[in-house]
Parts: sequence; structure tokens; C-alpha cells
Amino acid sequence: MRPLALFVRGREVPRAVLCGAVVTLVAVVLSGRALEVPDIRYLTDYSVPIAAVVPVAHAVVLGTALFSPMAVLEEGAARLMRGYESLHVVLLTALGLVWTAVPLLAGLPGHVFASSVRNVVGFLGLAMIGARLFGSGLAWLLPLVTVGPTLLLGVGPDNTPEFWAWPIQPGGHLGATLAAAGLWVLGLALFLLLGPRRSERDEAL
Repeated sequence: MRPLALFVRGREVPRAVLCGAVVTLVAVVLSGRALEVPDIRYLTDYSVPIAAVVPVAHAVVLGTALFSPMAVLEEGAARLMRGYESLHVVLLTALGLVWTAVPLLAGLPGHVFASSVRNVVGFLGLAMIGARLFGSGLAWLLPLVTVGPTLLLGVGPDNTPEFWAWPIQPGGHLGATLAAAGLWVLGLALFLLLGPRRSERDEAL
């Protein structure tokens, strides 16, 4: 159990769990509210349930626990670490899904829950992709960069989400679900096969 405990502590999972719990409590309090989308192109009146936007915060929190700052040292135990890493990302995803389920206790509608589940999976995939592109310290970048333009530009003139705006599509939307699942699978593949992008400091070690 000691290697597993060191693995968890090295990725600061306890801190991520605590931060995620705080975000979840905020989501419970705001579960019945909606975020008015300020569409800057057509001035349409469109709102997104806050519970469907909160997953980006979950993904940012979980993204901080994906990789270890001692990844170079861990390469010496690559086979053992690979098994831990596979289980680790699955458990982090499951934790994100549990966090999205908690607002159900406050009466969150089922279709909003479906949107939340889809979004936490998709944004976590973006966090894994971001870690590969920009380094583990910037795993949060892609989720945040994605949600802003989506909220501002993702509603069309017919007052419905654009085809590419998967985070604000209704729950159960097939295209949005496939997009989120695809991002997670791609992120997982990059996570397991390549790991985070190394910095110049890493290369010098």
C-alpha cells in the first residue's frame, strides 16, 4: 500500500478532493439557478443551468491531480506506474461524476444532470489534452479557454446552441455526448502513452 499512498500524495489528490468538495457544495446551493448567456452576436435570450457549467471547475481541480511533479523519477518504475496511472485517471473521472451527482439531492433535474455528466467527462478530457500540449501545470488551460467562447458565441440566431458548442447542448444530445466522450478517450490515450509535456527544467534533470 505504501507505493500507492506515495502515488496519491505525489499528485496532491487530497487537496484536489477538498477543493472539489467545496465546488460541489456551491453547485448544490446554486443547483436551481441558470446562467444568462450574453450572446454578443444576436442578442438572444439564452440561459444555461449553472450545474452544467460547474463541471469545468471540477475538471480544473481534477487536472491538478493528474500528474506528478516527479514524473521523471517515476519513469524508473514505468511498469508499476502505468498500472497506477490507468486506475488513477478512471478513479478521478468517477470522482468527478460523483461530484456532479450530489446536486441531485437538491432536486437537480435529470436532463441537467445528464449535461453535467457529459461536461465533466469532456472537460476532463480537455485537461488531459492540455497537459500534453502545454505541460501538467497548465492542464486547466484548455477547459477554461473552451468554456468562455462557448458561452459567448455558442448560441445561434435561432436561439439554439451552435453545432460545435457541445458544453451547452441539452442533456442527451447525441453529438455533444460523442464529442465529450471523444475528448476523454483522446485525453486518456495521451495521458497513458505520452504523459504531460516536459518543461526545459524537466529535460535538464
